[in-house]
Amino acid sequence: MFQYSNTNKRYHTLDYEYKKKYHGKVFKVSLNAGFSCPNIDGTVGVGGCLYCSKSGSGEFAGNKEDDIKKQFEEVKNNMLKKWPNAKYIGYFQARTNTYAPVEELKKVYEPILEEENLVGINIATRPDAITEDCLDYLEELNKRTNLTIELGLQTTKEETSILINRCHTLECFENMVTKLRKRKIDVIVHIINGLPYETKEDMINTVKYLNRLDIQGIKIHMLSILKDTPMEKLWKKEKFKVLTKEEYIDIVVDQLEYLRPEIVIHRITGDPKKEELIEPKWLVKKFCVLNDIDKEMVRRNTYQGAKC
Repeated sequence: MFQYSNTNKRYHTLDYEYKKKYHGKVFKVSLNAGFSCPNIDGTVGVGGCLYCSKSGSGEFAGNKEDDIKKQFEEVKNNMLKKWPNAKYIGYFQARTNTYAPVEELKKVYEPILEEENLVGINIATRPDAITEDCLDYLEELNKRTNLTIELGLQTTKEETSILINRCHTLECFENMVTKLRKRKIDVIVHIINGLPYETKEDMINTVKYLNRLDIQGIKIHMLSILKDTPMEKLWKKEKFKVLTKEEYIDIVVDQLEYLRPEIVIHRITGDPKKEELIEPKWLVKKFCVLNDIDKEMVRRNTYQGAKC
């Protein structure tokens, strides 16, 4: 059995990590605090990243028209129907969740800390949207709860970064990882497989790069071409290749082999809304993808970190 598993998984799953750390089931309560993004309002760019949906990757978060406490209660109570004895993490998911003055951040973070059975907070953001004042506050917050910062990297390839309008550099990303870790704040990194014109080697190089950094977790996504996004326009114009399910699985298993086994795999495939997805259609069958990744790892007799 893989050393970081209590099931048949050959990679370090989030469920395993949570049960080891919190001694039971934990789920995330996805929230939309209504933040903007420096890549939308003109601070570093306009239009956002090409793949970003209208909700800013907050499709499953609460209603941004509601205050944070109401959002939290509604999402939490819905999740408790499935896992009635679970603990939970407040997940600030949509757009850039440190992109505001610290006093404004406190207004949305602090109420969540009052929730019973809350074990932590996850904050999704950009590496260029965390000020020194914000870092000071996050460090203090981390002493009161289990704080995790999620940073979007997507790729280490500069040409792709420009193409997708990411609007921050690899150096900026790496510097922020260093700053967060100096303050003992855990870091999760988002990457996307299947970005336009990237090769398998490009995608594996992104993971090899991350494997050398002090990160605690990773989210691996397949590119979702969603309706009413700039990525949809690019795909219709240029008809760039979209990975097949078999290609995606092959790449993911290779990526897992290069990752240190202690890095937690928070996500290993995308989870788009069916009604918004244009391509690839196979993404809507999430559990088939997960099962096929397991089967490929068994077929290869491999595991996370095998090539580390």
